[in-house]
Amino acid sequence: MAPPHRTPPGGISDRRSGTAGPTRRSLLAGVAALGALGAAGCSRVATASDVEGGDLLDRLRAQGVARLGIAGEIPFGYIDRDGELTGEAPELAKVIFKRLGVDRVQPVPTEFGSLIPGLASQQFDVVAAGMYINPDRCAQVIFSDPDYQMLDAFIVRKGNPMGLRNYEDVVKKKAKFATGTGYAEIAYAVEHGYEEDDILIVPDQVAGLNAVESGRVDVFAGTALTTREVVKKSGKAEVTEAFAPIVDGEPHVDGGGFAFRPTETNLRDAFNVELHKLKKSGELLRILKPFGFTENEMTDLTAKELCGG
Repeated sequence: MAPPHRTPPGGISDRRSGTAGPTRRSLLAGVAALGALGAAGCSRVATASDVEGGDLLDRLRAQGVARLGIAGEIPFGYIDRDGELTGEAPELAKVIFKRLGVDRVQPVPTEFGSLIPGLASQQFDVVAAGMYINPDRCAQVIFSDPDYQMLDAFIVRKGNPMGLRNYEDVVKKKAKFATGTGYAEIAYAVEHGYEEDDILIVPDQVAGLNAVESGRVDVFAGTALTTREVVKKSGKAEVTEAFAPIVDGEPHVDGGGFAFRPTETNLRDAFNVELHKLKKSGELLRILKPFGFTENEMTDLTAKELCGG
């Protein structure tokens, strides 16, 4: 739905949106219901631990289940039409936790902005929502290495009549610009000189496509993955070539991973070991491919790089 980066000036705001399929609104309705059942049916893991690096992994093995914080956004982590947990992060988590001796994962749906607070308050054990890794977040949680990297792209009208290929073009040509609620693209546009008050904020990339098709805006900015997926059935809009936004004078690539409580370095480190095995074998791409990820989204970036060193 990151980057070694130069972090965007917007802090912990992020995006996570969907591709073709159920709308974000309909998904969230199902997610909320399932989340209520999940919360009622499971006890919280105790917070206290005298073990250096945390003993959460041992406790999860004993319980046989790991609770995943998700934000109900395609393709990163959501409940599908059959009420099943899926998305790139949950499917990857299922594989890795199985390898770590934890047989089952359980979704705990919440709003994206509540993921880090929910993790801190023990509502779930790990954030599995494709969360971008940046220095602001790294001050609050610890991250696995990223399982994917992501560039930006624009949704524009067919033929791209204004020739919009990057944020500089948007500012120079005074294009009407839209992006999603909490998206990192807000900060990217502002850094290039676009007035934040002039940005049309819409719920997700589906609403962004509608805004472009109807002429309300000239361009909608999102991730390369979600924008290319949402325009597939559009006869009025197209997606531009993916590009790296310029942040602090340098091209910036985003990368997403799993977030853990700062005390749980043992779990994070064990998770990383299995993640790197999947990368080396090529199995990671196989797991993520059904959600629109390609070889271009695979990465050797590290959380340390994305956290700013």
